[in-house]
Amino acid sequence: MVKRAVLGGVEVGDGLPVAVVGVLNVSPESFYGGSVFRERDRLLAAAQRMVEAGAVLLDVGGMSSAPYLATRIPETEEADRLARAVEGLAPKLGVAISADTWRAGPARQALDAGAAVINDVSGLLGDPGMAPLVARRGAGLIVMASARGSCPDGGRPGERVLALLRESLALARAAGIEEERIVVDPGIGFFRPASTAWYEWDCRVLSDLGTLGTLGRPICVGVSRKSFLGALLGQDNPADRLPGSLAATAVAVFNGAHLIRTHDVAETRQAVRVAEAIRGRA
Repeated sequence: MVKRAVLGGVEVGDGLPVAVVGVLNVSPESFYGGSVFRERDRLLAAAQRMVEAGAVLLDVGGMSSAPYLATRIPETEEADRLARAVEGLAPKLGVAISADTWRAGPARQALDAGAAVINDVSGLLGDPGMAPLVARRGAGLIVMASARGSCPDGGRPGERVLALLRESLALARAAGIEEERIVVDPGIGFFRPASTAWYEWDCRVLSDLGTLGTLGRPICVGVSRKSFLGALLGQDNPADRLPGSLAATAVAVFNGAHLIRTHDVAETRQAVRVAEAIRGRA
């Protein structure tokens, strides 16, 4: 089974180069300050650097989704942040913009402003209006495994993530979202099961990444500067986690990732290309 999808006009999946997605935030509460650009000129300059470094898609967040931080803001504020950011980027870059949100209101305003993809970390479970909106607007969708779902007890973390993504894909299909516009994400950094240390969970999911191939969808992985790396490396400051991020990226690509979401496009693209070359000769 060949796994392919189109996100904002970009084809990704089996037999194609691994795509690099640049992460930009306009949310000061985001866990990594180096990704935050509140002023429009600085945001555009950062986005242009990412595109020049090889990003084929830019993912813009208006509210931090880190599960271990109290970061929720009013929906109207998130929507305003996203709309202003997307309006400032979409006409000027020549690459598609993804809106990182699980709420339908901000997603709608981002799409109106020029976004072509929605990155929903809730797996379509956070807002019942999201799946119908994505279907109606014909947007691309990155759907993440979410702890809000019916996560089965027992089994390997990769198997449990697989079950959650099946649940989200069923919601997408029921809403009429075309399969060819969907990419799945295992949710690295978003699970804190009581029975397993969160960093151990994330390591096991990356190790089991090939399990997700049975879904028939391309796989997006985001490990950039995340807390499991900090725990493994003893690095409390996300600014110190780039080497660990590149190592985890290489593992994800070797194990089958088709897209890599990152704060550091140039460095990550090098790690991706090396891992691709080795994977192709394994």
